[in-house]
Amino acid sequence: MLHLRHVVARPILRAVCLASASLLVAGSAVLAVRAEAAPVPAVQSAFTSDRLSVEVVGSGPDVVLIPGLASSREVWRAEAERLKATHRVHLVQLAGFAGEPWSHGDGPFIEPVVAELARYIREAGLERPAVIGHSMGGLSAVLLAQAEPELVGKVMSVDSLPFFSAMFGPQATPESARPFAAQAAAGILAADAASFRAQQAQGATGLARDPATREAIVGWSMATDRQAMATAMSEVMTTDARPGLAAMTTPVWAVYASDADGGAPAAMADAVWSREYASLPGVRLIRVDGARHFIMADQSARFAEVVDQFLAD
Repeated sequence: MLHLRHVVARPILRAVCLASASLLVAGSAVLAVRAEAAPVPAVQSAFTSDRLSVEVVGSGPDVVLIPGLASSREVWRAEAERLKATHRVHLVQLAGFAGEPWSHGDGPFIEPVVAELARYIREAGLERPAVIGHSMGGLSAVLLAQAEPELVGKVMSVDSLPFFSAMFGPQATPESARPFAAQAAAGILAADAASFRAQQAQGATGLARDPATREAIVGWSMATDRQAMATAMSEVMTTDARPGLAAMTTPVWAVYASDADGGAPAAMADAVWSREYASLPGVRLIRVDGARHFIMADQSARFAEVVDQFLAD
């Protein structure tokens, strides 16, 4: 599926779709750092929700990992395996994505997810966990910190903007993005299986450099409920978290990608991320070069370094 970042290099109508999924097979070198640690079994949280489920691995300070649009929690598997020797990792899976059931028709998506994330943190007894979200998951993490600042210790948004349609330009607003959002949602619902797969495969090349990650993107998108995807897509394109940035007290790191060979040029990425996070006090902006949207797969070692710095900060 095409990602909104493509607007920097392609026509707007080819930039309406956003994807979030990666296999992270490139993380093997990072996993070796913890290879000597005893294995820690994964458990399914007792928390029940028709919006999300949570798998828990490891022990130590709590880290919540949120995938993005059309993703499986497997997008975070390499990081979870790496971190579980020192942290208790909570791998979120959103309903409707990557084969998970969806029972909400065309009802709202993001707001209920944020509310359920807050409920999970409370019911699981987590004490101000670090929350890391990719793409739509990053937006959800920022919205969670805005709505429930007492619940969240710190946030890392990974290649995620507080208003994704700002990729259309600084003049974009939720209202001006609404027609494009409607068109994107309609396209998702109308495509037959063959054309939808072809669209996902084409879009995946701009989202990740790694061939296995591209295959994962396509597979998870094909297994995602179309109505869930369409609704989430429309909401991502029209949700603007920027008005709440100035009042935020939760520390936020915004990690973003730059790739001179098929991705966003460094200067352009710097300009967009600096502009869109400008009103957030103390935000730390970190660019990772040589990566497309799935930084965790394209630059796994560098990403692991950034995560460790974030968790230690």
